[in-house]
Amino acid sequence: MKGRKFLKVTGILMIIGGSIGIIGGIIAVIGVGALAAILETSSGGLMFASILTLIGAVIQFIAGIMGVKNSARPEKAQSCIVMGVLVALFSIAGNIISTVLGNSFSVMNLITGLALPVLYIIGAVLNKREA
Repeated sequence: MKGRKFLKVTGILMIIGGSIGIIGGIIAVIGVGALAAILETSSGGLMFASILTLIGAVIQFIAGIMGVKNSARPEKAQSCIVMGVLVALFSIAGNIISTVLGNSFSVMNLITGLALPVLYIIGAVLNKREA
């Protein structure tokens, strides 16, 4: 019971975060494209980061849906664990790209970006143990 609720709540939070991220990613891709057109220059690094953000948000959204949908099915917990790891990897990749593009490395950014995926993974592991 504990893992099921944990996975469902974190799944709902990931759906919300993924939805916001998708909107932000689309705006970022459009904005970078417009900026490159106005400045008549290439902004490959920014476009790559924007697309990475969009892909990460889509994966987070899908993981959230899977968590909510499969919260009552402990046999599906392994797929939720995999999706949680993917979301965490995209969070880490986003921090690395941000640092490469000139922002200072922020441990707080890394921690906050990993908090929800780690909680999601914990919920999936607890759910898997119930099987």
